[in-house]
Amino acid sequence: MSKPALGRGLGALLGGQPPLPPTRTAPAEPVAGPPPAPDTCERVERVPLNRVRASALQPRKEFSDEALKELADSIREQGIVQPLIVRERNGLYELIAGERRWRAAQLLHLPEVPVIVRIADDRTVLELALIENLQRENLNALEEALGYAQLGEQFQLTQEEIAVKVGKSRAAVANATRLLKLPAPVQNLLRANRISVGHAKVILGLPDEKSQQHAAERIVKDGLNVRQTEGLVAKLQARAAKHSPENVKTPALVPIDANIGRLEEKLREKFGTKVQLKYVQGKGALEISFFSDDELQRVLEILGVNAD
Repeated sequence: MSKPALGRGLGALLGGQPPLPPTRTAPAEPVAGPPPAPDTCERVERVPLNRVRASALQPRKEFSDEALKELADSIREQGIVQPLIVRERNGLYELIAGERRWRAAQLLHLPEVPVIVRIADDRTVLELALIENLQRENLNALEEALGYAQLGEQFQLTQEEIAVKVGKSRAAVANATRLLKLPAPVQNLLRANRISVGHAKVILGLPDEKSQQHAAERIVKDGLNVRQTEGLVAKLQARAAKHSPENVKTPALVPIDANIGRLEEKLREKFGTKVQLKYVQGKGALEISFFSDDELQRVLEILGVNAD
């Protein structure tokens, strides 16, 4: 099954411009096809490689050396077939998209690279960089989450607006950004692929950073899968509730088995926020947390409740 295109897709990066024909260091030949649009910012041109700079807004931080070498080998044989997208900044060219190609070109010591120069503000640069990386599945889970968070914090976008711009569901954006609530040691384990996103989502069901870190360490030490992690988290939740002062006189209504834990995780996925399901012998409570007016509005919409 083909992968559905993102909301704006790579067409937003290239503006409908056909790929540059394979070439190495020779001057670019005119691109075959329809006459170019009068907008000169979409024109493919060649610029010295040493005038191109990386962008601080690039959400991707990790680049595989092996993958870059493979890309460099391909460029050596075929040339750069897709121009880099850049904007002019202080007499230089700042990358919007194409950092892997730029890094591979550096490995080959190419004198120049093909670019399309865009007029773009910071928000547009971050949006397009996210689109390119998400469509190519280049970002790890934390890089994706940080990109969404930056759009929200730096440019005051709601999760709904972010979802529309990058072609994701609002729940997907919400669930991704929840990973940033994990303590730094757990994030490091996720970044190093020692635990999976599935593990991380289950760990988020624990109430504090200490217990979350403890669970992550157990996962690594004992090689737990996600299902086993659900059981571990349910036990830790029960233990925490048992020793909570507010539950001294009241029987704790907590997840008692992995089935309840899985249901709780499905609810978290549905609402894109922290959800706690307390259950004992057919009775209990469902607690849905929200951390802003926007999140409350989103939860109400999912429930079909009109706040007006």
